[in-house]
Amino acid sequence: MDRKEFIQEMDLHLKLVRTEYGYTQDMMASILGLSKKTLVEIEKGRSSLGWMGSVAFVSLFSDSRILSSLLGGEAGDMVKALAFEGKKPYFFPTMGGRIWWRTVEVSDKWRIQQNIISNHYRALDQKDRRISFGFDFDRVRARCMELEGLL
Repeated sequence: MDRKEFIQEMDLHLKLVRTEYGYTQDMMASILGLSKKTLVEIEKGRSSLGWMGSVAFVSLFSDSRILSSLLGGEAGDMVKALAFEGKKPYFFPTMGGRIWWRTVEVSDKWRIQQNIISNHYRALDQKDRRISFGFDFDRVRARCMELEGLL
């Protein structure tokens, strides 16, 4: 999934999440900082949340079961994978992939996991901290190999 596909999915699921939370269009528009007219246009497929609106949406509704099912757990992981693709941010420890993840490769210093819903990859060190992530397995693995001597 790339940013464009992510935005399209958020546009498509906006009304479902609004319904899941039991919010009116007025309430949802207010929460997202949109006019009701804009919200209606997005729900009808005539407009879009865009990148920033999609990020705000998944951040505000991170507890949504619909978004969790769509994105494979924490929506924040998907947003970070898209936002930091090809960059090297610092990450705090994760829960180690007990839910939504399958391990694809293991080293004595790192392991690579793949999200079972979104299919993006992440590499974790021995303390469950992310050291790399993205949709390209070879790139994630190359970053692990690059860091092998530093861990």
